[in-house]
Amino acid sequence: MSTQETVLRFKDVSFEYEESKKIILDKVNFNIRKGMKFTLMGQNGAGKSTIFKMITGDLKPQDGKIHLDKGSSIAISKQVMDKQYMELTIREFFESVFEEKIHDIDRKIAKILDTVNFDCKYDKQIKDFSGGQQARLLLALALIQNPDILLLDEPTNNLDEEGINHLIGFLMMYEKTVIVISHDADFLNLFTDGVIYLDVNTQKISQHIGDYYSVVQEIESQIEKDVLKNARLLKEIQANKDQANVFANKGGKLRLVAKKMRDAAAEAEANMVDVRKEDKTIRAFEIPMQEDIGGVIVDIKHLSVMINHEVISKNVRIELRNDEHLRLTGPNGIGKTTLLERLAQNHCDGAVINPDVKVGYYRQDFSTLDFNKSVRDTLMNTIEFYDGENIETYMRGVAAGYLIESDIINSRVGDLSEGQKGLVAFCQLQLMRPGLLILDEPTNHINFRHIPVIAKALKNYKGAMIVVSHVDEFMDQIRIDQTLDLGV
Repeated sequence: MSTQETVLRFKDVSFEYEESKKIILDKVNFNIRKGMKFTLMGQNGAGKSTIFKMITGDLKPQDGKIHLDKGSSIAISKQVMDKQYMELTIREFFESVFEEKIHDIDRKIAKILDTVNFDCKYDKQIKDFSGGQQARLLLALALIQNPDILLLDEPTNNLDEEGINHLIGFLMMYEKTVIVISHDADFLNLFTDGVIYLDVNTQKISQHIGDYYSVVQEIESQIEKDVLKNARLLKEIQANKDQANVFANKGGKLRLVAKKMRDAAAEAEANMVDVRKEDKTIRAFEIPMQEDIGGVIVDIKHLSVMINHEVISKNVRIELRNDEHLRLTGPNGIGKTTLLERLAQNHCDGAVINPDVKVGYYRQDFSTLDFNKSVRDTLMNTIEFYDGENIETYMRGVAAGYLIESDIINSRVGDLSEGQKGLVAFCQLQLMRPGLLILDEPTNHINFRHIPVIAKALKNYKGAMIVVSHVDEFMDQIRIDQTLDLGV
């Protein structure tokens, strides 16, 4: 396969969401050659997932053309499992992407599950797996198709170190085209050939060739040059304007000199360059705890977990009070997500939550959010108590700290990127003022710039907290008082 042939090309492509009037792309151009591996970069909400949908044909551009090499197949690894798959068995799930019956499907499934470091029975239904396990299955579903263009959306979410290493090995040997959205710089640097950068401020795309770290350094170097150039031009502009004002007041022929000075200032302003703005970081925040709640918040005496495909009851002794934080650990598939869901609903045998406690539940699939509601209504409906004058001004002020501003406040939750949904969910927790936080993989989909801010807020939270996370670096930044290993 020739690496000189173009497999994908965007030519003067423009796109905006009609409901929100939010412009995503403004006459952008880029092309991808066969066999190349590119990172798609951009701030949360810039439109990275939108570009993927345009490549797959789920969305059409308002202007411009998207050219695909004739006959090219495309597969995408989504971040969240579609409901249509939930009742399928593992075998049916993988069979669903092939038009014809595959006689050695079990061998193919075994090989691709090994790539994502996952093992399971093939007659088990998708709905019986945790959100993290479903994410691995979605990644495997894309890989098993062996497509000409492979689109990967945050593929390292929910993968442990061994799983990431398996995936890197697969991608390095993959001879076809790959485009990846990821915030994992070390992962990207090992196999990508370049970067496609989508600027959320200009809605333009720039394309760069080189390994990930080299390209990021190149972009930062260009930013420094642009900043210096603009500083020089601003100094020149101000000097010309000052001189123009002096000469204009003297009258006569000096007024012509003043006009030339103003023209020179205008030309210098025109020569100023748009400097790429770095991704914004959310403001520091705190999650207020529910007032007038004391004593035992959560009392856990025994739990049920899944070990070697069997339900096992474990006797434990956990009591959580205000300002006590519990981390749950254990291998994938043991039932952490199911356990958190039952705890949040106060339907967990062997565990009791004080009925007066308000529970703030952060799900990694964001299913606690109503995707059909607007962001505004979602956040307004969260507020139960506010003693200020204007409740909507208060809500918008809090939301702005999470980069939820006027351009997205009236958008449907379902139209947001996964990273933006995560920020809406954290904003909800702040507005809710819970007495108990239950957090399931709170770093998934979140821009790495925001993670230290979130960690600090959770560290300082004064209510009770139960958290599951596979990211040890994140957990090291949070105060944890007790750890319960469900696998022991």
